Amino acid sequence: MAGAATVEKAIDVLFHLHDAKAALGVSEIGRALDLPKSSCHRLLSSLLGRELVDRDERGRYRPGLALLSLGLGAQQREPVVSAARPVLEREVAEVGETVFLVSLRHGHLRVLDKVEGSGFLRAAPGVGDIVPAEVTAAGRLYAALDSSTPEPREGGFPRLAEGEAEEIAQRGYATNRDAWIEGLSVLGVPIWQDCGPGQRALAAVMAVAAASPRFQRLGEEALAGRLLLAAEQVGERLSASRTLRNPERSTDR
Repeated sequence: MAGAATVEKAIDVLFHLHDAKAALGVSEIGRALDLPKSSCHRLLSSLLGRELVDRDERGRYRPGLALLSLGLGAQQREPVVSAARPVLEREVAEVGETVFLVSLRHGHLRVLDKVEGSGFLRAAPGVGDIVPAEVTAAGRLYAALDSSTPEPREGGFPRLAEGEAEEIAQRGYATNRDAWIEGLSVLGVPIWQDCGPGQRALAAVMAVAAASPRFQRLGEEALAGRLLLAAEQVGERLSASRTLRNPERSTDR
């Protein structure tokens, strides 16, 4: 193997180990990915040398801690994460429920950040995970508000009922009740980023998730009001940081 093919195979190995529930041997990995054992061993040796994989006492392979460093570095360089993090922490402290930051990337809705509350959501998706667009509040928001996005719509985005997109746009948020996880209710609001005079783009969705009885007690309208204000603050921070990164934009106004 050489060049791009080698890179693709190495990436396949990393994702396969990531999805595995336990450490795997060379032969198991090779069979799963249709790789000769010798080639698989060479790939693993290279990845082991960079700490992208680790090996246990039985000689079986698992993801390495260098992946954590790479992932955290990628997250920290996300402008919307930097802008949203203090706001997420504040909302969780005041509401007590888990708040997610979700964005459309390469046709999928991916969790960019998450601050956990005191509820039962510790088993919910983690940072970096893909959430199902067809049954989530974030999916409904993107389907309603982001029809012009250049990203491909391959992630199972819901087909909204007639007039539903206009309703979501008018009230400014979307919900799902028990549609994804039984007993879980979620409310999501859009985070808009200023892209120039009269232009804005949907940068992410901020979503609060709670056990359905707790969600009912908190009240949909009260939660929506809080999150809409919080999302507006994140959008302002995001647009301000974009101006700082691109100071020539300030002369366009």
